Amino acid sequence: MADQSSALLIPSAAGDAARGSALTRMKLVATGALVLAAVVFVLCKVIGDDHGAWPFVQAASEAAMVGGLADWFAVTALFRHPLGVPIPHTAIIPRKKDQIGESLGDFVQQNFLTPEVVGPRLQAAEIPRRIGEWLCAPDRPEQLAAEFGVAVAGANTVLADDDIRESIGRFADAQLRRLPAAPVVAKVLDLAVEGDQHQVLLSEGLKSLMRFLEDNRDLFRQRVAEESPEWVPSWVDGKVFNRLFASVQNFLADVAGDPDHALRKQFDQRLRDYAEALRTDPHASDRLEQWKSELLDHPAVRNALMSLWTPLKRAVLEAAVDPDSELRRVGVSVIRQTGSALSTDADLQAKCDRWLLGVMRHVLTHYAGELTGVITHTVSRWDAESTSKRLELQVGRDLQFIRINGTVVGSLVGLVIYSLSRLL
Repeated sequence: MADQSSALLIPSAAGDAARGSALTRMKLVATGALVLAAVVFVLCKVIGDDHGAWPFVQAASEAAMVGGLADWFAVTALFRHPLGVPIPHTAIIPRKKDQIGESLGDFVQQNFLTPEVVGPRLQAAEIPRRIGEWLCAPDRPEQLAAEFGVAVAGANTVLADDDIRESIGRFADAQLRRLPAAPVVAKVLDLAVEGDQHQVLLSEGLKSLMRFLEDNRDLFRQRVAEESPEWVPSWVDGKVFNRLFASVQNFLADVAGDPDHALRKQFDQRLRDYAEALRTDPHASDRLEQWKSELLDHPAVRNALMSLWTPLKRAVLEAAVDPDSELRRVGVSVIRQTGSALSTDADLQAKCDRWLLGVMRHVLTHYAGELTGVITHTVSRWDAESTSKRLELQVGRDLQFIRINGTVVGSLVGLVIYSLSRLL
């Protein structure tokens, strides 16, 4: 039984006033029938005699009063104590409110929330096709894409950037640490060697090195002079440096300009050997993993991973609110294609129906009790008196016909019984 201090009054519903008026009218009619039977009985007793039809009318009116009173008691006992007297087994609804709620929940669960009942209705609804037609309505994809942009922009106001940055950083770090580096690097090296991209990279590296040496020629010349013995003339240092510098630059130019240079072939072979070692040599793989861990532990790398969120968020927000952005165009296209497929592809509709049925069966099998528990919990929190009044508003008008029928049927049965007693 719910704590009465926390019981909830049932709020008024639309149509309660009309139901109340109809109930009052039917109560007056039923009571009027009972009063009419009583008046007839009194008249029979006062002005009637034992001759003619008077005994039959008196017997019928007497039985009508008994039937009407009995049914009045039965109907009233459902909702309250008749005349306020706490007679046992009366005021059934206020007294059994919680049990009624539990029984109602069980009834709904056993007779409505079952796969056998819900399944055919779910299939008959043709939900995938209807969703597809709704998505394909004119301007609907553009509208939904625009609403998505508004939702994304609105979500930005409640997102905690610091928490998300840390989460993305931790997620990226965990994924990179979990990903074996050796197979990935070996595959990248294989692709680079097969496409000669490593040679392009080597050429660009050699050219960059040549420019670096040329840009810092004076610095290297000064360093050679500092390292040279004091007794060596400066012009000798200059000649030696110039020749050595020119030799290095010429060598680098030869390697950069000759695709068949021996150094290039050695570079090619070294990369192939290293890729193979990463696949077969545990030591090479372990060294690469150690280097990867050291790299990920570096504060600069960790900050870089955490900073991924800011440019990503900015790009998504700008694209979401821009009607001409690629994101919006892709969104519109995806919505339109999805709607077209759902509305026309029978195989896809059948597949979606099977998925919906599977979800329905899972929900009803595991959570039907929780669904009907809403009924039980809600009824248990209702105030007993307001619950009784609300139910009486819903069904009380029809129950008044029981009183009327009791009065009428009682009179007929009384007449029949009296007639048989006179015949016998």
